[in-house]
Amino acid sequence: MEAFLHQLAAGLAAGGVYASMALALVMIYQATHHINFAQGEMATFSAFIAWALLQAGVPYWLAFAATVLVSFAMGAAVQFVIVRPLEKAPELSVVVVFIGLLVVFHSMAGWLFGFDVKRFPSPFPADAWFGSALLSVHQLGAMAVTLALVAMLFAFLRLTSLGLAMRAAAENADSARLLGVPVSRMLMLGWGLAGAIGAVAGMMVAPTLFLDPHMMSGVLLYAFAGALVGGINNPVGAVVGGLVVGVAENLLGTYVIGTELKLPLALVLIVTVLVFRPAGLLGRVVVKRV
Repeated sequence: MEAFLHQLAAGLAAGGVYASMALALVMIYQATHHINFAQGEMATFSAFIAWALLQAGVPYWLAFAATVLVSFAMGAAVQFVIVRPLEKAPELSVVVVFIGLLVVFHSMAGWLFGFDVKRFPSPFPADAWFGSALLSVHQLGAMAVTLALVAMLFAFLRLTSLGLAMRAAAENADSARLLGVPVSRMLMLGWGLAGAIGAVAGMMVAPTLFLDPHMMSGVLLYAFAGALVGGINNPVGAVVGGLVVGVAENLLGTYVIGTELKLPLALVLIVTVLVFRPAGLLGRVVVKRV
């Protein structure tokens, strides 16, 4: 039972990271109705920015805040410079651009920071009071940061006029324009928030996976599975789906399929959800009249 509880807790900790990345994917999907395949590489690039600031002697939480701000600006710039001109382009063109962004950010990370594996420090001291036998201090701290991030984003989207305008622009851009909502700015804000959320996820996962240009490849696949399981058009569903995928990955990998097949498990989840419930557990089924 103790081993089971340990695996369950570790799955929730990993699921928290998947949930934050899934949340970033959902933010982009609501803005463009496309999956940003470069989200993981953008998060990795942000983690490298934080690492460079730490190497320069900047205190951790100051480097954390600076990285989030830079990543917000980077996401907004990508939308304004690259994605915005493609609003009327064919869907295949947009997909190719997202794949190109993946290659660009991956190559830039290796070119600027090197392809060797780097250690990334945890902001939480190993002897912190909130440590437990089931989870490490960093795992608990990362879960707390993720929950705080989700709570702040939920409050922003639900309780502020700017968040309401973002939701309106994502839901129906034409109607939002008629009501005076600056849709382009709202979409740019959504990309910026996705970049900031990805940066937080990258900095939380780097101490456990170590930092290199390939760091978020597997994490993005699990996050995509979590977003689909919870509902690709539902931020709350993305969080729930990320936690479900984290727990399933850990328990099935330990007791059923072994660690070698944990990554294909994400692909199985993706295919299963797309075949049997494309809207996910909490997603909405949208019916369009043709």
